[in-house]
Amino acid sequence: MCGIVGFVGQGNTKDILLAGLSRLEYRGYDSAGIALYSQPFTMVKAVGKLEELKKKVSASKDCQLPYSMGIGHTRWATHGKASEKNAHPHLSMHKEVVLVHNGIIENFAELKTFLQEQGYSFYSDTDTEVAVNLIEYYYRKDKDILKALFSVQKELKGSYAFAIMFQEDAKTLYAMRKDSPLIVGKGENAFYLASDVSAFLDYTNEIYPVENREILSLSEKEIHIYNKNGEEVKRSSTIAELSQRQIHKGEYLHFMEKEIFEQPKVVKDTLLYACNQENEEPAGNAENPKFSYEAFSMTEKDFQEISRVRVIACGSAYHAGWVLKSVCESLARVPVQVELASEFRYNHPILEKGELVISISQSGETADTLAALKEAKKLGAKTLSIVNVKGSAIARESDFVFYTQAGPEIAVATTKAYSCQLAAGYIFSLLLAKAKGKISKEETRSLTEELFLLPGKIQQCLSFDQEILPMAKELKDADNIFFLGRGLDWAISMEGALKLKEISYIHCESYSSGELKHGTISLIEKGSPVIGLLSQEELAGKSISNIHEVRSRGAKCFAIRMEDIAIEEEDFAHNLIVPKTHPLFAGSLLVLPLQFLSYQVSLLKGFDPDKPRNLAKSVTVE
Repeated sequence: MCGIVGFVGQGNTKDILLAGLSRLEYRGYDSAGIALYSQPFTMVKAVGKLEELKKKVSASKDCQLPYSMGIGHTRWATHGKASEKNAHPHLSMHKEVVLVHNGIIENFAELKTFLQEQGYSFYSDTDTEVAVNLIEYYYRKDKDILKALFSVQKELKGSYAFAIMFQEDAKTLYAMRKDSPLIVGKGENAFYLASDVSAFLDYTNEIYPVENREILSLSEKEIHIYNKNGEEVKRSSTIAELSQRQIHKGEYLHFMEKEIFEQPKVVKDTLLYACNQENEEPAGNAENPKFSYEAFSMTEKDFQEISRVRVIACGSAYHAGWVLKSVCESLARVPVQVELASEFRYNHPILEKGELVISISQSGETADTLAALKEAKKLGAKTLSIVNVKGSAIARESDFVFYTQAGPEIAVATTKAYSCQLAAGYIFSLLLAKAKGKISKEETRSLTEELFLLPGKIQQCLSFDQEILPMAKELKDADNIFFLGRGLDWAISMEGALKLKEISYIHCESYSSGELKHGTISLIEKGSPVIGLLSQEELAGKSISNIHEVRSRGAKCFAIRMEDIAIEEEDFAHNLIVPKTHPLFAGSLLVLPLQFLSYQVSLLKGFDPDKPRNLAKSVTVE
């Protein structure tokens, strides 16, 4: 959530900042702004889409001058509404410091009171203006920039990533972070700063990760990094694993479409990663691939010691947790509890000896999940993270980590990252069952082989791109859509409902089919659209009976089913069939038509599926 860019060196600063902000639009925002180093600072802010800021910058004569340093920001409103006065960058009262900020300053109210007692006044409603004035206060007191930043670091509670310019220093860009992402790019006679490497990947792929509680100074040719004790840290640069191709849409209309079509490859990459992190082929041989405990940075003994599993996650990752629960309990016979990360800390959690807490997050920076993970560690639990970003906060905080191989996901509504999370859950469950002796070698081999058939079957499901269109046309004007399923089908239906509501703004709800008669059926009226998921043979009969219940009350029913599930086709307005796979892995195929459905409905309604209103890709505030 929110995006930071910064630049210092030889280059067109204004255009570099605006291009970087464009790359960060996916993170979600409702206002944007830039500050260019001059005396005084040149600042431009705008509410709404980035195009509004670009228009104002283009119309500003001051912005056409050459600049060698600047910072920019896309803001998601937290403290105060979306407005120009609340938009970043924020300027200190004496106009000596300007900064942009991602995160939340939890003790901003008491700090604001302190600053007001020192004579400071405020023009915005934000916690960020408190931070910039606190920096100025210590700078005016100490007459030393680094000393001031270290003083502020000790005062602030919460999370932050700052990019900062001082009026006194025309050649140096400063930065500091705690629990919010920040990364540095090294160019030719230039340094870039951003909350995501994609912001500057068009200019350089040479990067410096920034660790927690570090303070940086960047000039045209030098980088200095200081740890929380004020000691300078020597760090070598590395090459970013992302490529320019991965952050461009290429031949596709939208990133969401591109990412749906990338799923066969990224699921295969995740399976291969789980076999052997070094080789491109599975450990063993092509006919007998073997998953590795080490892929989870664990040993077989670590798996054997697991007595219970607790999954903490948000949004789609939470839905992936429900699939993991179903598969793990079925294969390994180990109890799994799935909890919303945002509720975990407040439910007075009781963790048992031998309980493994698994946090699932695409970005690895999700604030609620990170906070829940820290609480679990405080309670003495062993922790495993399933994340998509190496070196992310959640990965660093965990005892063990598994990296999904989805690559950068730009569209706000997740598709390929979710599919990789499903795959990670299958692999974890299989390894746990193997370590616990709950499945035989033959069963292990058979299930592993079935998993390696999934990418090809996902490829087959890409044909739903066009097949789903008639169904999308019938649903685009609906006010309410209901999803039904049992067991794993219900877990997948939750994700289908979320996808559709996220990008089409239609009210969608997912219900366990068996709960219909306990209240939900009162919502069914003539023409109510109901989408039934049918992949579990042992439950299909009951689910079909539930569909008959809603159909008899006037519902218009749609089916998404595995090919061996028999239905009466006349019961359904549309009937979409996915290839046969092991029922435990069916979710990886059922979700494809649901992704295409949400994408097509969004297009038919004239919305941008990549940037749904009010939503952010990486939720770094609670």
